[in-house]
Amino acid sequence: MKIKYATNPTDTKSYDTSRLREEFHCAGLMESGEIKLIYSHYDRFVFGGAVPAQKSLKLPTYNQLKSEYFLERRELGIINLGGSGKVTVDGVEYQVNNLDTLYVGKGKKEVMFESSDPSSPAKFYLNSTPAHHEYPTTLGAKADVNKLELGSQSTSNERILYQCIHDDGIQSCQLVMGITELKEGNVWNTFPPHLHDRRMEVYFYFDIPGDNLVMHFMGQPQETRHLAVRNEEAAISPPWSIHSGAGTTNYKFVWGMGGENKSFADMDSVPLTEVM
Repeated sequence: MKIKYATNPTDTKSYDTSRLREEFHCAGLMESGEIKLIYSHYDRFVFGGAVPAQKSLKLPTYNQLKSEYFLERRELGIINLGGSGKVTVDGVEYQVNNLDTLYVGKGKKEVMFESSDPSSPAKFYLNSTPAHHEYPTTLGAKADVNKLELGSQSTSNERILYQCIHDDGIQSCQLVMGITELKEGNVWNTFPPHLHDRRMEVYFYFDIPGDNLVMHFMGQPQETRHLAVRNEEAAISPPWSIHSGAGTTNYKFVWGMGGENKSFADMDSVPLTEVM
């Protein structure tokens, strides 16, 4: 499990492209037959992918966690971005189809990942945060989670937002997860931008076809920077940073948050006049 350390906005102003990418850009998370995770020191947030191929994969514990098993003091959110698959939690099987969500609560000792068809493997995207209470393991089908229609064609940001793990949906200690899908002909996400100093966030971009990419904008509103992000790559967003992007085509991304609260509306809007 790779570690990403926290940085401060004053130092980040001086980063060149390679240093900026080293600190905030994350690639290679969806490797066939492997579990690949990153531990961020922002809110102790863990994220990455599990792609079972010919055999099932077991979620291990890691030295960084100093725990007997992964979920001893953590909770886990799983969204399947690939073919149909199965997640087994302490012997109980859950069928997790494309864009379904599974929440696994603190204290579960064994989590196994399996693809229904190895030729079209499941791609389980994982988010994990520290937990203080055990909430029940809960499966949420894409069709059943809360759906919001946002933006407009005139501003090139017409999109569908699926709230999966949140205050009024699947319950958790502090983890919040969802999916945003840009409609055809739209490229901007989360714009105008906002901040939420009480939580960090990770964007995992997927379903970006071919050589297309997303320019992910970050930094303080008056000191913006950018990351070129391609299919199945992630961007870490510190609490002091905006987090929005514009693609060369429409795309999807999973957003995951951890921090002081779970309120989706807890954000500080940034007027466009202040963005530089």
